[in-house]
Amino acid sequence: MMRSRSYIATPPGATIKEQLNDRSMSQKEFASRMDMSEKHISKLINGDVQLTPETAVRLEMVLGVPAKFWNNLEAIYREKIVKAEVENAMDADTEIAKEFPYSEMAKFGWVPETRNAKEKVIYLRKYFELVELSLLGSNQITRIACRRLAITEKSDLALMAWAQEAKLKARDIQTAPINIKGLIATIPEIRKMTVLKPKDFCPQIKKCLANCGIALVFLPHLKGSFLQGASFMDGNKLVVGLTARGKDADKFWFSLFHELAHIVLGHVGQASGISEDDERVADRWSADTLITPEDYETFKRDSDYSEKSVLQFAKDQGIAPGIVVGRMQLEGIINYNMLNNLKEKYKISYSS
Repeated sequence: MMRSRSYIATPPGATIKEQLNDRSMSQKEFASRMDMSEKHISKLINGDVQLTPETAVRLEMVLGVPAKFWNNLEAIYREKIVKAEVENAMDADTEIAKEFPYSEMAKFGWVPETRNAKEKVIYLRKYFELVELSLLGSNQITRIACRRLAITEKSDLALMAWAQEAKLKARDIQTAPINIKGLIATIPEIRKMTVLKPKDFCPQIKKCLANCGIALVFLPHLKGSFLQGASFMDGNKLVVGLTARGKDADKFWFSLFHELAHIVLGHVGQASGISEDDERVADRWSADTLITPEDYETFKRDSDYSEKSVLQFAKDQGIAPGIVVGRMQLEGIINYNMLNNLKEKYKISYSS
């Protein structure tokens, strides 16, 4: 028997059992008269096996009830099972849908606007390309290079929604076959772009990464997602998504290189997800790739953190001075209110 709010699916076996009780007939005797095993009869009565047309004919012979009756009873039972399952799935998905930042997603044009709970579920299922939202908990479906995800957490659902949009946008980006060695060789070229303006470096980075099998997508920040970027596999290409709201240059570049680190270091696509150690290693790789470690240590030993000194060091490194300032602030070498005039604020178009 299966239940939902509106349906109770009772197997034909319940009626068979009533007939046996009326006749004071045991299941063992009944099995013999039906020329079937006791095990099969038990499953038939419990609704664990389907009542076939052949069985219906046998029931007519043994119980005197027309085969048409049994076939109809089975059809009604199967139909109610489907309806109950659909209703239960809708109820479960309605609760999951409540946790998504649906209004904001609609504002960005990712899903249609609606206040109807059931419509939200349908639109979200289509958006994620799933028959049920509960499937978002499968690692086979959600393989994002970030901490392990759970459909019980609002922040994780927001991240999944953001990553899905990146995946959908990436499908329109033509890329060459994945080439990790080519990516590693291209890293120095991308690093040089830190001194350029977004309108200049955005198309260049996209082209460089596309040549390595990576689709770079810029998206608006989704409230509650708590992320700057994410990377994952989608079919035969790698996808890197970055938030494109106004942000400091140092955060933008650190986020980009952090995601590239996950790709270079082989973190993307791991069945177990991304560990805290993986995140720390990616952070270290990003920091050391943007600023040469040995040179940075020498710079710190000199203890000259004036604007002139920082500008000269950044010039020697061939990177934007804001990256140096951000690193120094993060490490507590200078206060967060110091040298902010060297940190450029980017405005990147979602279509860049």
